[in-house]
Amino acid sequence: MANEESKPKIHLYMDDWRPCPEGFALARTGEECLAMLRECDVDILSLDHEMGPGELSGSEVAARIVLNGTYPNEIYLHTSSEYGRRSMYETLYASKPERVTLHRGAMPEDVRRRVAAQASR
Repeated sequence: MANEESKPKIHLYMDDWRPCPEGFALARTGEECLAMLRECDVDILSLDHEMGPGELSGSEVAARIVLNGTYPNEIYLHTSSEYGRRSMYETLYASKPERVTLHRGAMPEDVRRRVAAQASR
């Protein structure tokens, strides 16, 4: 496995149907998201909850982040499911390292603009 210095640095957006914001890598499934968390140095992660039939939910992804210790630096929860948001937040909050910033909701527009501007450089 590659050491931390050699991992690509990314922002990651997990959603099965919404368009990916500029400057983010897209994970269309929970498994893709978990693989990218293992293989990359993820700064910002934005999670959906409902990922479609037969796919890992955002809550299952959150539980595996905790289990594997593959925390990004910052996490947003952009799901429209109040149950899903609460479940992911409670799972992540209970075990997150102090260095991790966890937000209850979606990314604000200024964060999206900042990431997009950095990507266009």
